[in-house]
Amino acid sequence: MTSGHPSNPAKKIQLVRIAHVFYKHQKIEDAKGFMHNFGFQETETIGKTTYFRGYGTEPFVLAIEASDKTEFGGAAFAVESEEDLVYASKSLPASAKATDVYDLQTPGGGKGVTFYDPVDGFPFHLVHGQTPVEARDPHFPILKVNYPTEKNRGPNQFQRFQKRPAPVHKLGHFGMCVTDFAACYDFYSSHFNFFPSELVHDADGVDKTVFFRLNRGADFVDHHCFFFFEGPKMHVHHSSFETHDFDTQVLGHDWLRDKGYTNCWGVGRHVMGSQIFDYWFDPSEFILEHYVDGDLLDMNEPTHRTKAGPGNLHVWGPEVPDTFLQ
Repeated sequence: MTSGHPSNPAKKIQLVRIAHVFYKHQKIEDAKGFMHNFGFQETETIGKTTYFRGYGTEPFVLAIEASDKTEFGGAAFAVESEEDLVYASKSLPASAKATDVYDLQTPGGGKGVTFYDPVDGFPFHLVHGQTPVEARDPHFPILKVNYPTEKNRGPNQFQRFQKRPAPVHKLGHFGMCVTDFAACYDFYSSHFNFFPSELVHDADGVDKTVFFRLNRGADFVDHHCFFFFEGPKMHVHHSSFETHDFDTQVLGHDWLRDKGYTNCWGVGRHVMGSQIFDYWFDPSEFILEHYVDGDLLDMNEPTHRTKAGPGNLHVWGPEVPDTFLQ
């Protein structure tokens, strides 16, 4: 089990959704090329940082910075109010090194607070007041699927697709390898409205992995927006971006393959979260995922606990490669 119950403060910082992620790259032009082929839409470059959006209403979902070192720059979550930002800056423990509230110099504007994971030191950002952008039309065909005993497509009607990248809609989740699972679990579950959709334990019954969703009451939320597992060295595992449907996802898979990029794992169907996945290495060997058809939960669904094992990860698709579990 996890190490006791989190010492919940009277008030938790209320997260609404995951917003965007930051990465630093030494080979920035190679990274930009990959992002275009992955299905992001470039918006603007401010200083050394280039911002990419999806076809939804977030002003950006990914930012990459030209740097002399390659590293993860953290994920950002939108909070309910500016009061949540102020509360975060004042209430998080000293070990989190939370900043004061500052103005965001990014597409969409708004305000933010940055803190640092008190166990492993990776950055974590909170934002509020970003101005949404107008959604873009990704020009998807309206599919009518024919089944053996149910034919939805009329005679002389065809399914025709354009070879292209799989357009990104939104950021769905990110995950970390941390060095002290119990301490991280206590911190994030105590100070934020994260709720464990899944806990995965080892042979001794000790929890080593969590898939957190947001507690938004009766609202439907993604099965998970943040996960972490325990390992010998802290690192980002992957960031995951939603695309339209299975056909779009496989079109994107073929596009990336034909461009010479390296597939990490996929295409397959997860068990926890149910989504169809496709993981790719970018030129800096960060893992980015396309996913479709993930589960939505509300707070009527309890936490599930399972024992770790390869059968937990996927129900169909290629076997789990060693590179995915590092």
